[in-house]
Amino acid sequence: MQSPKINQPTVHAEVLEAFEQYERALIENDVDVLDELFWNSEHTLRYGVAENLYGYPAIAEFRASRPGQALQRRLVNTVITTYGEDFATANTEFLRDSVHGRQSQTWMRTPEGWRVVAAHVSLMPKVS
Repeated sequence: MQSPKINQPTVHAEVLEAFEQYERALIENDVDVLDELFWNSEHTLRYGVAENLYGYPAIAEFRASRPGQALQRRLVNTVITTYGEDFATANTEFLRDSVHGRQSQTWMRTPEGWRVVAAHVSLMPKVS
């Protein structure tokens, strides 16, 4: 088996654009775009700080009920890696007020475009 080409410039740019679109939608609480960017499948999952969501319907329900205020945050240490032309990961840390968290996403190219197929959000321990 041949190894996939890592970080092909055009593929990396596509995933970066999708990642940035997701981040804008998150900050603006644009639920329609957030829902659009998750793969509409029973196989999609999202582990959050306090929830484990299995399947697209559970993720969409969570988004619809999530508070829409105070969502501004700053990203640091963002790493996007593409593997071939159809698969990528995006990992970042975020800072909001006194919260330091991390987020990982697995992206897959679908007929509709790049979609998150798995996501994880967790908080970092507070440093004294």
